[in-house]
Amino acid sequence: MRRALEERQVPILPSPTPLFAADAFAVVDPDGRQIAFGRPVTTELAAWRPGLAGRLQHVVVASTDVGAMLSFYRDVLGLVVSDRVLDDEGALTAVFLRSDSEHHSFAVFRAPESRPDHHAYETNGWNDLRDWSDHFARWRVPIWWGPGRHGPGNNLFVMIEDPDGHKVELSAELAMMPRHIASRDWKHEQRTLNLWGQAWMRS
Repeated sequence: MRRALEERQVPILPSPTPLFAADAFAVVDPDGRQIAFGRPVTTELAAWRPGLAGRLQHVVVASTDVGAMLSFYRDVLGLVVSDRVLDDEGALTAVFLRSDSEHHSFAVFRAPESRPDHHAYETNGWNDLRDWSDHFARWRVPIWWGPGRHGPGNNLFVMIEDPDGHKVELSAELAMMPRHIASRDWKHEQRTLNLWGQAWMRS
C-alpha cells in the first residue's frame, strides 16, 4: 500500500496512533483527515476484552465536497463503490465504499461542513441490538435514532450520542457485496437511509 501511494506521489506521514507497529504510516484526505495504515500491535489499548459483540465495522464522515472525497478514497486508496445517493439534479449526496466483501467500511455524506459523522460497530444480530439497548438504558443513555434498517447496506441499526455529541451506531446484518458486484444508485430521500421510517438527513 505504501509503495502504491508513493508511486502516485501521495505524501506519506508518520502514523499518529500507538495501535500500529513501527512501520505504520498515514496519508491525508481532501478534508485534512489523517488515515493510518499498519499492522496491529498487542497493547493494553488494542487488546480485546470480553463483553457484548461490537467490532469496529465502518466509519462515516460528512463533507462539503463529496466528489473530491470519492476521488481520493476510490482512485487513490483503492476502495470500491457499493452505493451512491443522488438528488433530483443528479448531484452526489452520499457514497458508500468497501475495502472487502462487507457493503461498506467507509462512507461520505454531503453536509454544510466537513466533520465526523458517525462510527459503527458490528454485532451478531438483532438480539445483540436489544442487549446493547438494554445496556444503554441501564446507564440512562437514550437511543438517538432507531431501531431501523438502512437502504444501502440493508443493515439493522440503533444509534446513540456520546457526551460530546458524536454519533455511535450499533449495526447488524450488513450486506455482503463481493468485488464483482456493480454499484447501485439510490434516491436522496428519508426512505433510503431508513426503510422503516424517519431518517437523519445531513443535507
